[in-house]
Amino acid sequence: MTSRIVLQATGLSRRYRQGSTDIDVLVDFNFQVAAGERVAVIGASGSGKTTLLNLCGGLDDPNTGHVQVCGTDWCQLDSSERARWRNRHVGFVYQFHHLLSEFSALENVALPALIGDYSVAEARAKARQLLEQVGLKQRMEHRPAELSGGERQRVAIARALVTEPSVVLMDEPTGNLDGVTARAILNLLLDLNRRLEISFVVVTHDASIAAQMDRIIKLEGATEVSGAASV
Repeated sequence: MTSRIVLQATGLSRRYRQGSTDIDVLVDFNFQVAAGERVAVIGASGSGKTTLLNLCGGLDDPNTGHVQVCGTDWCQLDSSERARWRNRHVGFVYQFHHLLSEFSALENVALPALIGDYSVAEARAKARQLLEQVGLKQRMEHRPAELSGGERQRVAIARALVTEPSVVLMDEPTGNLDGVTARAILNLLLDLNRRLEISFVVVTHDASIAAQMDRIIKLEGATEVSGAASV
């Protein structure tokens, strides 16, 4: 039985203007991610890793090519439709947590659900459940300034998962953490992936993280993209 495809990029190219020079970051890039699949994206700085995540999440548009999430092409949606589709199907985790400082952990996690179709009670219940799953049962009412770096990143992960998206895009999710905390976060992500069957696309420089993914996609240089390699 063929796995359902949740993310597909076809003929994807992105060019940036730097002064009088055009820089091709991605050229005719193709890949797809199946439901529940874990994919690592690696490559040198400037090879297009973050650009790829932005294109996959509908935050930027390619010069050529298409990105489909759950069968819908970002280019077919206006800004309001994109926001709704993104809220429903895509979660984001960044190197820096980007939590709202004035909100508690519970409120930060519940926010995407509140923006979506959840009632206040449903959003808070789902946020509580996820915060328990990431080991923060006793820290739900704490604000970001009262949490450690690892705890903040756990809140960010819970926030990315609260709407039960089809795919979570992660940009160096452990890059700002110490080794022990980074391993704990990785183990948490792997456990959540197994239990929730949400696809992960993870940009990382950490070989130990990449090795835990189902596939590795390596971006070579600023103009060339290589295919995926099995791990």
